[in-house]
Amino acid sequence: MKIKLVTVGKLKEKYLKDGIAEYMKRLNRFCKVEMIELADEKTPDKASDLENQQILEKEGNKILAKINEREFVIVLAIEGKQFPSEKFSQLMMDATVRGFSDITFVIGGSLGLSPTVKKRANLLMSFGKLTLPHQLMRLVLIEQIYRAFMIQQGSPYHK
Repeated sequence: MKIKLVTVGKLKEKYLKDGIAEYMKRLNRFCKVEMIELADEKTPDKASDLENQQILEKEGNKILAKINEREFVIVLAIEGKQFPSEKFSQLMMDATVRGFSDITFVIGGSLGLSPTVKKRANLLMSFGKLTLPHQLMRLVLIEQIYRAFMIQQGSPYHK
């Protein structure tokens, strides 16, 4: 199985890089993990709605270029479904049973995601109504992916 994270924006903070590296190392025993960081488009101060839409479209095109049609795509979006960790683990296992060997997660930039990216998703998923910095969300997501594999193994890690 391959897990791919497609994210907008560069990760700068060392503590986040270290945390993500730790979970990527832990995940190596379960799957191959690929992290794709896409450059975010510069947003002018006081950008108009049209400018924001154009930025989302450009970022969306970059994201879609990194996804192929055979991947199960989970897009993180505030309006998405929320799951307890056990259900998330089951969802990942079900995707593989349905014939998907690649699961791709998408985290947008500061403006969110374009409608075309959301439309491509097999699932819109939310970690709650809170707005988190997209850099921090990467760490939270990779930890939850690791937790999902540990749940599948019957490990007490998740409790």
